[in-house]
Amino acid sequence: MNKKLIGLLVLAPLLISCSSNKKPIFHEEWVKDTNGFDILMGQFAHNIENIWGINEVLIAGPKDYVKYSDQYYTRSHINFDAGSITIETIAGTDPMASLRQAIITTLLIGEDPGNVDLYSDANDIQLGKEPLLYGQVLDNTGQAIRWQGRAASFADYLIQNKLQRRTSGLHVIWSVTIPMVPNHLDKRAHKYLPLVREAAAKYGVDQSLILAIMQIESSFNPYAVSHADALGLMQVVQHTAGVDVFRMKGKWGKPSRSYLLDPENNIDAGTAYLSLLQGSYLAGINDPVSRRYAVITAYNGGAGSVLRVFSSDKNRAFSAINSMSPSQVYQTLATNHPSAESRRYLYKVSNAQKGYHRY
Repeated sequence: MNKKLIGLLVLAPLLISCSSNKKPIFHEEWVKDTNGFDILMGQFAHNIENIWGINEVLIAGPKDYVKYSDQYYTRSHINFDAGSITIETIAGTDPMASLRQAIITTLLIGEDPGNVDLYSDANDIQLGKEPLLYGQVLDNTGQAIRWQGRAASFADYLIQNKLQRRTSGLHVIWSVTIPMVPNHLDKRAHKYLPLVREAAAKYGVDQSLILAIMQIESSFNPYAVSHADALGLMQVVQHTAGVDVFRMKGKWGKPSRSYLLDPENNIDAGTAYLSLLQGSYLAGINDPVSRRYAVITAYNGGAGSVLRVFSSDKNRAFSAINSMSPSQVYQTLATNHPSAESRRYLYKVSNAQKGYHRY
């Protein structure tokens, strides 16, 4: 990640439609929250730049787990989309010890990100009985890694046989890269399938749609965060979708960060929001396929922006949509929606959903 990302972190947008999961409407305390988060991100990026150099800024994202340790001189990066893990250090004193410890910790990280601060070098990683990456990484003997002894042996093997060295500015960077198994995405999808099935039945949402949105939003990364402060597997924003879902459940306020970083809560909240879109905000669309296309687009950019593609008047928008075939609705949204991100999102989620009908 580069200076463009830093800019996104510092300049995260504040004012958009209330029915969007991605971006908030104006509300004074929400602006304070967002400004506070922007300041935190700006400071964090600045600290990393000062230590690693301007071309080496790397920060956690929706599909990238990035955790610093060793006073920010060592870091672990799991790219859940590409299926690769890179551990690297610029430690000046005993870099191999720093690298070894970071490898072990990364291989054994637990599945609960709620108490982990990705924006510090705090040693707050919770080691789980079954690590998050269990079965997604195999050691040099082809074995899955569950316990510290095997993780330590694999770390020693990697340092002895796979160590890489490069320079960046004044720094020597030592690293190892570990490939994940080819079907790592499918393994993570299966891990969350029981929770997805439960939420699908509870809210009347197609489980293939939930899985497709999880894949596109986070590649099934439970530690997923974004520059807009969207959180977790389904990238739910606290003060937009989170508020709507809490109101739907008869609760006051908004979910906390730790609440939304819990996989069960996140899948429940994201699915509840999908049910609001399909059963309330976009319920005026008669054809279920047309409504699904609208719901997918709205999950990214808001129901209001979807309807405005067809008319500035809500009732006329529904009438226009209902006069079209599903393929015409898809084409209109994929061509005329003002947000290029939302246009691409419809395409990506629709394609991904086809692969989950077998589940």
